[in-house]
Amino acid sequence: MPTVSIVIPARWGSTRFPGKPLHMLAGKPLIQHVWERCRLVRNITRILIATDDSRILSAAQRFGAEVVMTSPNHPSGTDRIAEVARKFRSMTHFINVQGDEPLIDPKLIETLANTLLRNPKIAMITAATPFESLLEAENPNSVKVIISKNGDALYFSRAKIPFHRDNLDADSNVDPLLHLGIYGYRREILKRLVKFAPSPLERCEKLEQLRALEHGIPIRVVKTTHRSIGVDSPDDAERVEKILGSGQTRKGRPAVPLKG
Repeated sequence: MPTVSIVIPARWGSTRFPGKPLHMLAGKPLIQHVWERCRLVRNITRILIATDDSRILSAAQRFGAEVVMTSPNHPSGTDRIAEVARKFRSMTHFINVQGDEPLIDPKLIETLANTLLRNPKIAMITAATPFESLLEAENPNSVKVIISKNGDALYFSRAKIPFHRDNLDADSNVDPLLHLGIYGYRREILKRLVKFAPSPLERCEKLEQLRALEHGIPIRVVKTTHRSIGVDSPDDAERVEKILGSGQTRKGRPAVPLKG
């Protein structure tokens, strides 16, 4: 039977924020907030935290999570999830929820999981949302995605795409969306993806999802109004703690599949 499991990769050695998964926010470790958001998702078979550090393992076990120890040598969260897939062979579908997204919308995760299950032609799935400002769209840390008529990603880039050759004829319908770093995979695609070496475009843009596109693996994009705040730095942690402390979340409206 098809099953969907959420895997939350969590490593200790973040370059910008070492020990980030255990940073305390509103009285709980960051990783616990992410796990608790995932527990609100319906029709999920299993929620696993995949880590390479015994401190994260111990903390996660204390708040009741199921934890899998993985290699410390994985270059990406996708590779870490692939190791989990090898250990749990009965799992058929996986949702990769970043371990630094304590405000992730459970409805978005649910939409990705359900879309992946309903359509066997979808190999891989992700999400995107409209940009809120031109400044945000021009930031190279904001990853842009251009989408085809059928809802699949055409290209991801840190650059502002597409280029409007004649601004007088600029069409807002072809403007990019902001890519959100959540992914879903079928088991066979996940196994195939991690066998490929980093591809030229992936190395150029430093975006691992381009490896899939370069090898002909389509990525379906779900459009959502959800806006979250990832914790990439201590400053981000301070912003998120204020939101958590106020009892408010940034759930947004329910995610909907992008129509052509």
